[in-house]
Amino acid sequence: MLSLESKTSDRWLGQVDSHLDEILIDHAHCEKKAAGTAMNLLFAYVDSVELCREMTEIVEEELAHFHLVIDLLARRGIRFRRLKPSTYGRRLNDLVRRQEPERAVDRLLVAGLIEARSCERFDLLRKHMRRVVDGREVDRELADFYESLFESEARHHATYVRLAKGFASDDAVQARLAELAEAEAAVIAEGDPLPRMHS
Repeated sequence: MLSLESKTSDRWLGQVDSHLDEILIDHAHCEKKAAGTAMNLLFAYVDSVELCREMTEIVEEELAHFHLVIDLLARRGIRFRRLKPSTYGRRLNDLVRRQEPERAVDRLLVAGLIEARSCERFDLLRKHMRRVVDGREVDRELADFYESLFESEARHHATYVRLAKGFASDDAVQARLAELAEAEAAVIAEGDPLPRMHS
């Protein structure tokens, strides 16, 4: 179950329709950044064998997804390039507390919320690209592609939340998750003028 406090608005689907190429390029960057987040956590918390094992698997999976998106871009003749990121990730990471073990809890929960929002948006994309216009699906390839990624994002979200409970009590983690989810919903509601996966 995702821990989000809000649903994506139609505003974002408007960005998808108007700037699909940029959304797809940003998706590739997001997979790369997700692998980097997991690697950073692996280095930061080497005393937790469970965390190290889980982060290794997430790094491998996120990099595999990165390759899949790069391949998708190539098939569509879209050049992978540097993009200015949305402010979403930075604003969430600004909420991370500075002292341990609270810092570990927050880093894991923020990573988990980003995965949850990605999961929600992959589901939206899947449905949006499956809608029928003029008697045919808008983009079956993209619909199938995002359906294939949906489950792993949900699993990553659950993994991050579970690992946070290795640094604080279940009640403390759930309370902090609720606080961060509310903040995440506010960031998403404000949106970003740049068409991005988390705009």
